[in-house]
Amino acid sequence: MGTYTFRLPDIGEGIAEAEIVAWHVQVGDTVAEDGRIADMMTDKATVEMESPVSGRIVSIAGAVGDVVAIGSPLVVIETEGEEVAEVATPAPAAVVAIEDETPIAPESIPETESARSPLPSLEGEREQVAHVSKVLASPAVRTRAAALGIDLADVRPSEEGRVRHADLDQFLAYNAGGGYRPAATARADEVVRVIGLRRRIAENMAAAKRNIPHFTYVEECDVTALEAMRAQLNDARGAKPKLTMLPLLISAICRTLPEYPMLNARYDDEAGVVTRHGAVHLGMATQTPGGLMVPVIRDAQDRNLWQLASEIVRLAEAARSGSATSAELSGSTLTVTSLGALGGVATTPVINRPEVAIIGPNRIVERPMFVPDGMGGERIEKRKLMNVSISCDHRVVDGWDAASFVQALKRLIETPVLLLGD
Repeated sequence: MGTYTFRLPDIGEGIAEAEIVAWHVQVGDTVAEDGRIADMMTDKATVEMESPVSGRIVSIAGAVGDVVAIGSPLVVIETEGEEVAEVATPAPAAVVAIEDETPIAPESIPETESARSPLPSLEGEREQVAHVSKVLASPAVRTRAAALGIDLADVRPSEEGRVRHADLDQFLAYNAGGGYRPAATARADEVVRVIGLRRRIAENMAAAKRNIPHFTYVEECDVTALEAMRAQLNDARGAKPKLTMLPLLISAICRTLPEYPMLNARYDDEAGVVTRHGAVHLGMATQTPGGLMVPVIRDAQDRNLWQLASEIVRLAEAARSGSATSAELSGSTLTVTSLGALGGVATTPVINRPEVAIIGPNRIVERPMFVPDGMGGERIEKRKLMNVSISCDHRVVDGWDAASFVQALKRLIETPVLLLGD
């Protein structure tokens, strides 16, 4: 018998350490060559580790949530024959999601936005694009579901996208004719470790609120004409992708930013340097099964409405399926975040550090308004209204600049024909 020490390889891009987010083996397990060992999360992506040899797992580096330095032992494997020399392990190429594969029906996928959290669309419309998601469940739940002949993809998870025993109970009650109803008793308390993407989100949000003096400005915009133009463009789009509100808003943002370069910027507070970017690399906050991610639309200022629509769908799908690359998840200069149909009256979004501003469109509502009647008077008319929120870093952006930017953006939104000009 011999042993082989598998050390965490250099994942690249200057990464010094990675967090254990899932073990696929435990001490005593047998692993085949190229078998899955663990999923490791860096600041950029989640990477699957595979065994270079076959054998029995003798030791593992730690528990889920622990951090392992590059080059440190991840697992020790007992092998047949003599001692196996350690060799340089190439950096893994696969970026993976860590849940279980189950296709989702196209009608269940929001057009560019989930109804539950900040996603790319402003109105929660449905997009006919299928993607691969995964069902989260413990081994015990999977074993019980298999014994009962239940496909976990058919079970509605109660929280955090994870199917639990209580969810199986409700599923059985539904199929027995009682309807899908809440459990009769309160759920037991549960202690959940904050690990993986959720820990990254927690750390980033805490750092942003701790280091950035936020202020938020909110303005109401009349989007009646914009919505009418969007409907007309969609009616005549042919093979082009369907337009949601988001491509129109992004186009308006990109046309407004040149006059307000202090908003399309990143602030290195340690070096005391603000970089005002010429290109608009727009981040779009996207909810995924693992938590909030921000894929980036590169050079948004150079894309037309339909190109923006296609890129929004592509990036949102990549983020949700876990296939987004590190390049697609970094380098944004300004971020848009929206709760879509659940957007509420106004939001106070948290800045995506080291950016200096974040824009949050809110829910579209219909209300009566006084509008000019063309004869010097006014009449009451039903209009579609949407509030736009912007949070800014007060160290870099003055209140006057933020308000002036939003007022200029409002003029474009309320005169949408200008978005189609050169």
